[in-house]
Amino acid sequence: MRTALLQSSGRPGSTAENLKVLDDAAGRAAAAGARLLVAPEMFLTGYAIGDDIARLAEPADGDAADAVAEIAGRHGLAVAYGYPERDGETVFNSAQLISADGTRLANYRKTHLFGCFERDHFTPGEQPVVQAELDGLTVGIMICYDVEFPENVRAHALAGTDLLLVPTAQMHPFHFVAESLVPVRAWENQMYVAYVNRVGPEGEFEFVGLSTLAGPDGTARARAGRTEQLVFADADPAFLAASREANPYLKDRRPGLYGSLV
Repeated sequence: MRTALLQSSGRPGSTAENLKVLDDAAGRAAAAGARLLVAPEMFLTGYAIGDDIARLAEPADGDAADAVAEIAGRHGLAVAYGYPERDGETVFNSAQLISADGTRLANYRKTHLFGCFERDHFTPGEQPVVQAELDGLTVGIMICYDVEFPENVRAHALAGTDLLLVPTAQMHPFHFVAESLVPVRAWENQMYVAYVNRVGPEGEFEFVGLSTLAGPDGTARARAGRTEQLVFADADPAFLAASREANPYLKDRRPGLYGSLV
C-alpha cells in the first residue's frame, strides 16, 4: 500500500487553513498513487496553541471530521490525522483514520501524555490497541510518545497490526527517536511503522521533522529531512509475511517469564 507521510506543522490555530493544507497534500498524494495519507499529531489545530486546544476541540464525528471525510472521498485515498477530541467536558489528544469512501474507520486517544503541557490540556486514553482493516492490511494507531513504550507496540504486534500509524509532535533534542528507536520498533515487532512528525518552531517547541516509514527489516523506507515535505513509501504485505517467517521474535517469546513486567 503506497503511503504518503505529510511532514508539516500546518497553520497553528486555524482548522480551516489546516484543512486546506491537508486537501492539497491529499491531491498530491493521490496523484502519486498513494492509498493512504498520514498527517502529524494535532494537525488540524496546531500543537502549541495553549488554551485554544480546548476551544478548537471537536467530537470525533464533528464538522472537521466531516471535512476530512470529504477530502478523502474526493481524492480517493484514506486519511489519518491528529486532532483534539472533545467528549463532553473532556479533551483527548486523538488521531482518526478515515477511509477513501469517507467512512470513519478508527479513532484513537493518546494513552501516554508527554510532559506538563500535555497533562495540563488532555486526559489520557485507556484503549491501547485500536485497529482497522485497510487495503488488506491491519492498520493500528498510536500517537508520538506512545511508541516509545515497547509494551505498547508489542501489544499491537500480538494483536496482528501490520502497519502502525504514529502521528507525532517530536521535538528537539529527541531526534534519535525517529532516527533509531522507530526502525528498531518495526524490526522487533515485525511490522511497518509510519512515524509522521511536525517540523520547525512552534510556541516553546522546535519540532525536528525526520518523519519515516520503517520496515520490518529495520530500515527506513522513506525519510524526510527537516523541512515541510510529502514523502512516500510502500507497505508490502508479501515482504512483511516473508520477514515474519525469517524473524520469529513473536513465536519465540516465552510469556511465562515476563510476569514481573506487570
